[in-house]
Amino acid sequence: MRRPLAILAGVLLTGALTLPASAADGNEDFTIKDPRITESSGLAASRQHPGIYWTHNDQDKGAYLYAVDSSTGETVATITMTGVGTPRDVEAISMGPDNQLYVGDIGDNDGVQWPYVWVYRLPEPKTLKDQSVRATQYVVKYTDGTRDAESLVVHPKTGRVYIIDKQEDGGHLYEGPAELSPSGTNVFKPVTPVGLWATDAAFSPDGKTLAVRGYFGGLAYDWNGGKIKRLERISVPLGQGESISYSPDGSKIMLGSEGAGSAVVAKDAPGNSGSSGSSSGSGSSASSDDGGGGRSGDIKVGAVAVVVACVVVFGLRRLLRRR
Repeated sequence: MRRPLAILAGVLLTGALTLPASAADGNEDFTIKDPRITESSGLAASRQHPGIYWTHNDQDKGAYLYAVDSSTGETVATITMTGVGTPRDVEAISMGPDNQLYVGDIGDNDGVQWPYVWVYRLPEPKTLKDQSVRATQYVVKYTDGTRDAESLVVHPKTGRVYIIDKQEDGGHLYEGPAELSPSGTNVFKPVTPVGLWATDAAFSPDGKTLAVRGYFGGLAYDWNGGKIKRLERISVPLGQGESISYSPDGSKIMLGSEGAGSAVVAKDAPGNSGSSGSSSGSGSSASSDDGGGGRSGDIKVGAVAVVVACVVVFGLRRLLRRR
């Protein structure tokens, strides 16, 4: 009868030790380890690959996107975009509806005032491996002339594309057409001021909140159908802060920066500090007991499962001894 006991114990312990870790949920701090990624300028959470974040350099040797596993910081796939020209200054990436990635080639490196900029759209690969993916390229102009911009967001419900220009004294939210056209020019118009020197922005997964970051701080807005209303300030880590994304479950905002081996810091999402635990000084969760389950919560559940397994095995042994 010892073999069935060993099998039972193995099954129970396996179940206990293979509980999902919160790092795999993509809502904890991580460091980008890929030496090729030295100017991470955008960040977008995958919805179909848990814990994966897409990023890119603002200037690269090709049209590349990198899928980074937040549980390890390692790049697990490099995507080469085809069907596009040579990128100029890629500054933003956003996940739209139906797992469509939107990439904003919207900056003005070296102070070049381009008469038009580009937005690329491509389907997020279902399999994470190095591969080429054909993208659609859209030509974008602004109604009020050339703009430097580093923030592109796609509403997760409507799929509409927005750009925030980068101005030290505050810029504007520019609204694109209801649907981008691959032929001709897509004209973006300013619809409302944004009181920040914006380096990136992100929608919450439900599309109700717009988070905008800069070098020295950030702001959260109630989306309010595009008539944004200021909610609260967002504190950001020191450094050249270039990117922001919500975690897939919306409990955290992920704040990235440029540089080799750059850190991505997780902070409680605006309006979520009371329900997802307190943040540490670095922005990571000290007790991430949020909707996705924090690491400490998973450890507790795992420990309970191990104890239960031991109790069951011990009880069966006693029962067999009595027989």
